[in-house]
Amino acid sequence: MNKTLVALTLGLLLGGCQSAPAGIASHPGERAFHYMAELSSPSEGIGARPTTTEAESRTAEWLSNRLTSWGYPVRQLPFDYTDKAGAAQHSRNIEITLPGKSSQIIVVGAHYDSKGAEKGSLGTTDNASGVAALLASAEALRGETLPYTVRMVFFGAEENGVNGSKAYVAALSADELANILAMVNYDTIAGGDILYVHSAHSDVKEYKCSDPARYRFDPKVRDRLLSLSQQGGMTPYQQHVGFPGYPAGETGGWSDHAPFACAGIAVASVEATNFTINGEEGYDGYSQTNNTALWDCYDSATQSACHRKGESQWGKIWHTRFDRLDRLLPLFPGRLEQQLADGTQLMMRYLRDPAL
Repeated sequence: MNKTLVALTLGLLLGGCQSAPAGIASHPGERAFHYMAELSSPSEGIGARPTTTEAESRTAEWLSNRLTSWGYPVRQLPFDYTDKAGAAQHSRNIEITLPGKSSQIIVVGAHYDSKGAEKGSLGTTDNASGVAALLASAEALRGETLPYTVRMVFFGAEENGVNGSKAYVAALSADELANILAMVNYDTIAGGDILYVHSAHSDVKEYKCSDPARYRFDPKVRDRLLSLSQQGGMTPYQQHVGFPGYPAGETGGWSDHAPFACAGIAVASVEATNFTINGEEGYDGYSQTNNTALWDCYDSATQSACHRKGESQWGKIWHTRFDRLDRLLPLFPGRLEQQLADGTQLMMRYLRDPAL
């Protein structure tokens, strides 16, 4: 796919994403792809959204306007934090509530800031993909009464220390925390070779909680999502195989699920990557693809670099020049569209039937 065709494809996608007829005439997965393209396109949308920048703030307004247009009351939740350099910073979370028959709560979330703009990243997979799937789910579910009340949260300032989700959890009262049954995190749900669902880690030490006694390891949310994905009509999600330090199906505390697990809430985290690759630091999921275009030299026999000391790319999409539609679409024809459709369908299935 050449650059002219990529531009034409984006133009057609974005041209159709401004509004949908009553009843959501287009498929929710198609809508999700539209929103991912609109959010991460610098010419038609926002593009890169570095933490604490004007672009991050503009994204918060874009989200608020989109959700308000669908009739959702939007809560903008500003917060202050200190970054890793010790500087005072400001961001905000965006929250809507989907009504449920029960007042007990499921939280679903995705961060909207991005990283790697200086390398050319536009944050398409990380994390316009997760944001877009939640947006399309909210659009399709409007007017429904779900089994449980759902809080959908778009987190700011994830990329420099999961600050949005930390602030969100810290602001919850004891009664609110007790009323939250589960949290599902959507972070980089498209782009990588394989679709995964993880639980929190069985070892609390991996999460560095301020109060380890409150930490909860419970795979029930992960297992329900895996089961729902295997009921047909979509790509089945997987549990990653076990590797040193990370048992099968478990993940670390580096995204927005972590503060919820530290607060005693059962969590699941969804992502697209490739745990079969022996990457720069081993089998850790930080090599998202075995596509040779993203390696200096890939050895399919060892599922690793031909020359580990000389490899510079390691099959990485996140935070790199590859995390943008004009590069991803030619490299992975049809993949992002399918993965966005799968992620959106999985979220809708779960919210309609979480089996908690």
